[in-house]
Amino acid sequence: MPAASSIRIDGAALAAGRPHAAGAPDAGLPPAPASVQARLEAAFAVRGGRTALVSRMHTAPLKIAKAFGRPHELAVIVMDASPGMLAGDRYEMAWTAETGARVCLTNQGHTRIHPSAPGRGAVLTQRFALHEGACIQSMMEPLMLYRDAEFASRTEVDLAPGAVWLSSEIICPGRTGRGEKFAFRRYDAALSVRYGGELIFRSRQLVEPAKQRIAAPGAWEDCTHVGLLYCFSDRLDGGHLDAVREAVERAAGAMPGECIAGASRTWRHGIVVMAAGGAAWRLQRVLEASWRALRRTLLGLPEAVWRDN
Repeated sequence: MPAASSIRIDGAALAAGRPHAAGAPDAGLPPAPASVQARLEAAFAVRGGRTALVSRMHTAPLKIAKAFGRPHELAVIVMDASPGMLAGDRYEMAWTAETGARVCLTNQGHTRIHPSAPGRGAVLTQRFALHEGACIQSMMEPLMLYRDAEFASRTEVDLAPGAVWLSSEIICPGRTGRGEKFAFRRYDAALSVRYGGELIFRSRQLVEPAKQRIAAPGAWEDCTHVGLLYCFSDRLDGGHLDAVREAVERAAGAMPGECIAGASRTWRHGIVVMAAGGAAWRLQRVLEASWRALRRTLLGLPEAVWRDN
């Protein structure tokens, strides 16, 4: 009998000229396009009382499209100048926030994972290093898994005392209007968080629709999209959890259509919000409400990045 979908949370080359992958590789079709090994590194520090981008390095198709200086933080837009992640692509990103630096990262649109042959999927590795009192908010657009896509992500976070790491992710099960619902092959995402060098959180989410009973009770049931928001900091307390739960309940109750959501504390220094529903935009509203609550109560920042006061 196929297994139910697995979600586990424990305490402890150039893009130019790459053809667009329109279908699953198969016998008789042209070979899969050449894979890309791309890397982006960026470091942020406080200069003259404001956060600045002090160093960066990138290889195509990744780049920092723009950095906007805001009164209390630096807003950074990440760009992937390609149709998406194709078969065999390997992306690596390394982010460093020096003492007191505050950064909000986002990207230009959905991350699209194209079809691949079995075992030749795309891989994204990210590393976040936050020094004392630093803050990185990684608020990326949803992930779209096309038919026959395979995707693995590995994220490692290292926190110093007083640092805050916030991140959100939303998984879309394919282009549902084209009959791709749960037609992807594999989604495998792992997250490790360390505080002062000690592992305080580890999670792994593995979804293989052809091998699992996606609609089983306690799995996805009738939901098609899942979203998560993580916040880790030694500054978190019960009051922050209360604010997040109130924001989640208010946002979920105010929108049309069903959205299941909840928030809980982790073993140490963390809050996780999980939402599930039938559309990405519903999950975005819930996770954004949680994010705004934490910006206000934990970071003392305006609820919106582009609001000065």
